[in-house]
Formats: sequence, structure tokens, C-alpha cells
Amino acid sequence: MDLFPSPLESAEFIARRSKDVSVDEEGARRVAESLVEKTSAAEFGVSGWKSLHELNPRSAGGEAVDWVFLVDTLNFSFWPEREGREYLVKYKGKTYSGYWSLCAAVNRALDDGIPITSASYFATMTLDQVRHVFRSDTEVPIPLIEERHRVLNESGTVLLEKFGGSFLSCVKMSEKSAQKLLRLILENFPSYRDEAVFEEKKVSFYKRAQILVADTWSVLEGKGDGFFDDISSLTIFADYRIPQVLVHLKAMKYSEELMKKLREGTVFRSGDKEEVEIRGCSIWCCALILRHLLELRERKGQAARGQVNAVLLDYHLWDYARDHREEMRDVPFHRVRCIYY
Repeated sequence: MDLFPSPLESAEFIARRSKDVSVDEEGARRVAESLVEKTSAAEFGVSGWKSLHELNPRSAGGEAVDWVFLVDTLNFSFWPEREGREYLVKYKGKTYSGYWSLCAAVNRALDDGIPITSASYFATMTLDQVRHVFRSDTEVPIPLIEERHRVLNESGTVLLEKFGGSFLSCVKMSEKSAQKLLRLILENFPSYRDEAVFEEKKVSFYKRAQILVADTWSVLEGKGDGFFDDISSLTIFADYRIPQVLVHLKAMKYSEELMKKLREGTVFRSGDKEEVEIRGCSIWCCALILRHLLELRERKGQAARGQVNAVLLDYHLWDYARDHREEMRDVPFHRVRCIYY
């Protein structure tokens, strides 16, 4: 048995046995049809990661890779307990929420001369220092602060002991393979092991681990150490926004019973059956969208115009969720407080 099961194989296994979540094949095809023209635009490509998001690093070296590692190590659990009570960070005159509030806090710390992206610094940070760096501009603190402190200390220690203090060393060891880098992350950084048991089988999602590989590819613009010839082997990153978009776009469906729980604001635990079905089906649904997308591009003679893979599809859907939040109110997102997403 593989120590680290494949997220795509896990997703297919879950989707075939899922009771409360179903993937709509026709819906997936319609989403692909709506995206096919967009995939040739520059914003859909790897360059969009920098050009569309002002908080992402502009450079493409070791410091930028260390920024990505820090941010993805802490890229979990930003949803508010209730509307109007959000963790917000003001940076350069603009207020950020969700994941972007984390990025804003990191950039604010760097501007203040705090070497927050340096492993030798965050390996020994105290809880009070973590509270200060990630302080909120509202009375609502960043969720799971103690877990963030633990994960920072643990990951920083691993970087110092095994990779000379820089994630770029880990990237170089992957020899231009996204799958090798994914495995190095899973073998060495325990907080990235995003797994569950479903119908007595170990399954995986590896949301943060895969997004770390993807963001490394993006910050290095798919060149040099960031040229991964197997980048298309990654799946989308199963969080709480992507499933919400897929249900909104009618590519995925929830049972009435599950929808009732979501509307009531039920908080699931990581590994609960419903949570595993939501995340597994969202990966499988996006795999089908991608398959249809590639076929449509081939048919329309667009295959040569830009790259299309699960990473770029995820980036697009995640941005769609942020930009269409009001219209997506008909579909509640599932709530889980954990370090995996």
C-alpha cells in the first residue's frame, strides 16, 4: 500500500460511492464549454498568478519561494464564525479578508523589518510573536492561532535541519518533478498530510501540499527550478470554496439532507463522511471538467494556445468564488475548523 495515496484515485473512489454528494457529468461539460474561450487568455495562464494578485511576490528567486512556503504552511481556516465578524488586515490603505488577509499580514511584517519568511525566525517564534505578526484590524483574531504557532515552529525546524533553512533546496531536490516535490513535502512536513479514511480505505486530498507545489511553479513562472514537466498530474485543491462554486454552477449536487445541515451551519470535523464526500467529489468533478475542456480545445484547434491544467482551473474557480460571492449565497459552504484547508 502506498504511504501517500493519490488524490485523483482517492477522488474517483469517493465519487463512485458517495451518498450525499453527486457529480453531474452534463453540468461538468457545461462548465467546460463556458470556460473554453477564457483558457486562451493570458490571465488564465501561469502569469496571471502574479499579474492578477497584488500581494503575491513580483520576484522569482529564493526569497519569493520562501514567501510561498510560509504562506501555504498557514493557508487554512479563514471562514468567519458569523457574518460581519471577520479576520481583516489593512495593508497599504486596502482591507483584505480570508486568505488574502494572511498574505497582507505577512507583507506588513516584512515591511516592518520582521523576517517572517526566514526559517530561522519562524522556527523559534513565540505564541505572542505569532499573535503580533498576524494581528487583526478588527476585534476578531485569526482562527486557530495556537495551531499556526505549532505548525510554524515545526516547519521551520524541518527546513533548518533538512534543507539548509530554505524551501528552494527542497524544490531543487525534486529534479523538476511536481510529484517528487509533493512527496518530499509529505515525507518531511507532517502538517501537510491531509488524509482521511472512507469506507475503510485511506484516501488523500493534499490540498496545501499540492497548492505549495503549484504556487512554487507559479512564482518561478514555470521556469528554471520551477519547470515541472508533470505539473498537469496535480488535482485541484479541495477547500470549502471550490465545492461551493461547483454546486452553484450545477456541476455537483448535494442531497436535501446535506443541504439542510449546511444551511443550519453545522460544523463538521475533518474526516467526517459528508466532508470527505464533498472534497473527494469536488476533485473528481474538476477532473471531468478538465477532461472536457481539453477535448473542446483540441476540437477547436486551441490546444497550442496556452497551457490548461488543474492548477490553472483551480485558480480560476477560486477567483470566481471571490468575485461572485453575492450570487453564490444560494449555496452554503461546508464548515470545518482544521489545519488542512
